[in-house]
Amino acid sequence: MSKDHKLLKKYLTIARGQLDGIIKMIDEDRYCLDISDQLMATRALLKKTNNLILKNHIDNCVRNAIKQGDDSKIDEVIKALEKQI
Repeated sequence: MSKDHKLLKKYLTIARGQLDGIIKMIDEDRYCLDISDQLMATRALLKKTNNLILKNHIDNCVRNAIKQGDDSKIDEVIKALEKQI
């Protein structure tokens, strides 16, 4: 995961900033749909981040495990993907 470490941290830092902004919007009693839009944008960014983490896991951990004859990581990834549905 190290090759994308900076990108993952960037995405999560942006998401944290978005969450702080949403909290401020709630404190300011902003329009509900504006808050909802910001929540959906944050959710999309977190999904993108998670997908990148899962991709790296498959590319590295799962691939290496299969090369060593261990296919147990496949079930692990399937369970992780099922959580997204």
